[in-house]
Amino acid sequence: MLVVALTGGIGAGKSTVAQNFAELGALVIDADQLARIAIERGSEGFGEVLLRFGDEIISNGDIDRKKLADIVFSDESARKDLEAIIHPRVHAIFAEAVDDLEHDDILIYEIPLLIETDAAHKFDYVITVEADLELRKNRLLKKGLYISQIEKRIAAQASPESRESIADSVIRNDGDEDSLLRQVENLWESVLLPQSLG
Repeated sequence: MLVVALTGGIGAGKSTVAQNFAELGALVIDADQLARIAIERGSEGFGEVLLRFGDEIISNGDIDRKKLADIVFSDESARKDLEAIIHPRVHAIFAEAVDDLEHDDILIYEIPLLIETDAAHKFDYVITVEADLELRKNRLLKKGLYISQIEKRIAAQASPESRESIADSVIRNDGDEDSLLRQVENLWESVLLPQSLG
């Protein structure tokens, strides 16, 4: 089996690449989805977030992720507090998923904060998806984020250079979808499949 980290800056196209890998036969887990599970209503994590951030982040009985994001991307100590609540729970859920893998499975773990959580050494292979900064900003504007939100989120992430320095492969997403898919297919056939069988 092969456990692969898929990282990249916000707006670079990680989710599209993850979807491409899923269509080729990979199992895909999204760290952001695990983070949502870690603090869903009724969980221990939910209680801890409420205790730290107060009732103002609650909307209709659930955590309002937009309000919470606005707080933590404007205040580094708040972000670190939230990460201290979420990350251990995410690691535990992920470890369970890895334990359930079959010997020939390829697991792609979509993890935006690979460097920031110092987790690269936990994976057999690391891929980063990178794209031109202005292109990333334009994609995020189209998704409805404001430029101030985009800049705060980009500033909170590691630099492209630091991601590339720890990656085994870099996928460039500056072109069209066909070009992106070709890179993914090439990586799947020439690197990941042979490694998973090795």
